Amino acid sequence: MIQMFHVTKAYPGDPPVLTDLNLDIGKAEFVFLTGPSGAGKSTLLKLMFLAERPSKGQILIAGRNIARVRESSIPYLRRNIGVVFQDFKLLPTRTVAENVGFTLDVLGVTREEVRERSVKMLRRVGLEHKADVSPLKLSGGEQQRVSLARALVNDPAMLLADEPTGNLDPALTVEIMDLLCDVNARGTTVIVATHDASLIARYEKRTLRLEHGTLVADSRGEKAAKLMAHDQ
Repeated sequence: MIQMFHVTKAYPGDPPVLTDLNLDIGKAEFVFLTGPSGAGKSTLLKLMFLAERPSKGQILIAGRNIARVRESSIPYLRRNIGVVFQDFKLLPTRTVAENVGFTLDVLGVTREEVRERSVKMLRRVGLEHKADVSPLKLSGGEQQRVSLARALVNDPAMLLADEPTGNLDPALTVEIMDLLCDVNARGTTVIVATHDASLIARYEKRTLRLEHGTLVADSRGEKAAKLMAHDQ
């Protein structure tokens, strides 16, 4: 699904954020991305989402070299990538269902189909009964589930989640993580950036650790969690 070859990302006047990164994530894998603040996790996700381009190296997503992709083609490629943010990024002036269906609106899907697919996805995350309320009336956990539904409504091949449980209590954290595991079980590649060692130990998924923009470990479960101990 994702291959990176000697990828470096640097901004003018600053040290590289990512340096000589080589990475291979297969179709339908679940991967945690971890490391201390400033390690380059968010930048790596931006490269995967085509929000940034590498300064050096090559990135292949589903076999396509994104360095050769025209700017005009990026929105089309992003249709296969869902993104979940820590701060939800829901539109307060739209209902829950309208937030979920926003991407479909942009793609020109009919109003009837947008509604049908949005409600179906809300049902999947347990929020069908909240379809017509304002997101401002939802709890933090509910807002994150809406964000997840919005990311999945277009049935993407890949889901990127940047600290999706960072603002949630432990019970809601497990709830969101279980939803992400369910999404992965259905065939979607899932990549989750997190600082939470307990999640990494609990779910025992492949874990990639970044330090100073370099990939320093590729491990699982308790071993990966122990590598994070000095970050806490």
